[in-house]
Amino acid sequence: MPKGYWVSVYRTISDPEKLAAYDKLAGPAVKAGGGRTLVVGGRVVAHDAGIAEPERTVLVEFDSFEQAVAARESAAYQEALVALSDGVERDFRIVEGID
Repeated sequence: MPKGYWVSVYRTISDPEKLAAYDKLAGPAVKAGGGRTLVVGGRVVAHDAGIAEPERTVLVEFDSFEQAVAARESAAYQEALVALSDGVERDFRIVEGID
């Protein structure tokens, strides 16, 4: 069964306090949903139409695509999104891996 991934690229962080509140809630929500955070920040080289210098990049791995979707829809993660509100501009995607 292919794994599922959350891929988030933060274009801007306009409210670091909202991001910190989100992080406090999102970390436990991801773990409860079976996710494993593989990347937070780190060095980035953008190509093609990518953001030249994103503020932050996050990669989370789940055992399946369905698990990744369910974790995003969970009440705990929805609470984290409320805390984040308009504190960032990001591109968030759930993608299915390959076997």
